[in-house]
Amino acid sequence: MVDYDLLVPYGWTEAVASEYLPLLGDLAPARIVRMDRSECDVVTPRGPARAACPRDITGLCTGDWVGLDAEGTVRQLLPRHSAIMRSSVSGRSVAQVLATNVDTVLICSAADGDVDLGRIERMLALAWESNAQPVVVLTKADAAEYLPLDEVRAVAPGATVVAVSAAVAVGLDVLTAVLSGTVALIGPSGAGKSTLANALLGAEVFATNAVRAVDGKGRHTTVHRELRPLPGGGTLIDTPGLRGIGLYDAADGIGKTFSDIESLAADCRFADCAHETEPGCAVQSALADGTIAERRLTSYRKLAKENEWMAARTDKRLAAERERVWRDISKQQRKNYRERGRR
Repeated sequence: MVDYDLLVPYGWTEAVASEYLPLLGDLAPARIVRMDRSECDVVTPRGPARAACPRDITGLCTGDWVGLDAEGTVRQLLPRHSAIMRSSVSGRSVAQVLATNVDTVLICSAADGDVDLGRIERMLALAWESNAQPVVVLTKADAAEYLPLDEVRAVAPGATVVAVSAAVAVGLDVLTAVLSGTVALIGPSGAGKSTLANALLGAEVFATNAVRAVDGKGRHTTVHRELRPLPGGGTLIDTPGLRGIGLYDAADGIGKTFSDIESLAADCRFADCAHETEPGCAVQSALADGTIAERRLTSYRKLAKENEWMAARTDKRLAAERERVWRDISKQQRKNYRERGRR
């Protein structure tokens, strides 16, 4: 029996139905709750199921809406509203999708150690670029000697910043109030993502491990991206800890993360100002009077340069692929001409 109400806890709404049902034809809608190589766990109008993922449907990810045939095979990837992407950890100029159709990104940073503002800025760029709303969460607030809320708010324009302790249930009501739709947690290992996820879910769903006392780092306890319905509505995706957070085509995300610097840059005398020694540089003036910090300007330049480098690599890779395709076409054409000449 088909019952679309079974999809509601996983994000199915009237708006989603009106967009996707006309695209599906005879296929049934489903949402991926966990990927496992050539198969995935999905939720369907008939209940949870295990679906096969053929090779011609590439790039599937937790959070995707898909179309299933009668045999339970994924036949269609439906349009994504958002996607959290980073550059591949292999260093190649390709993107790795972390989660899709996300509305809120919780950027987790442990407050019981040194809060890395540069890492938070990097994750903010990732989140803004995804087309979701970022929220910076300082976890383990009960164990922190000092909560750098003002410092974090200064580097997160447009984002909500909250401090929570899942262990003693402090700040969870404030955090829950700003959650919307599908929520994804990102951050390094040891940031308390799984503990926070369990607190939001109201159950011990995800395994947790203590942080190493030697270096303050955590081990990967979440090894899969998994989507679960939240008790108050919406869904949650816990993700493995991120060691490397390379940016991929994130110019807009960087612009939103550093909107204070970009607003100042608009007042520079020269449109192509590099914000170094040029006369009439509004950014350098703000640096001199303490409006912005040297660390933040350095972070902005670093991320912008990294993104430009990755974009250049991507352009070269695409150009090489196009050249290879045309070489193959020309080779095939020459072969066809030779065969015609022999007839």
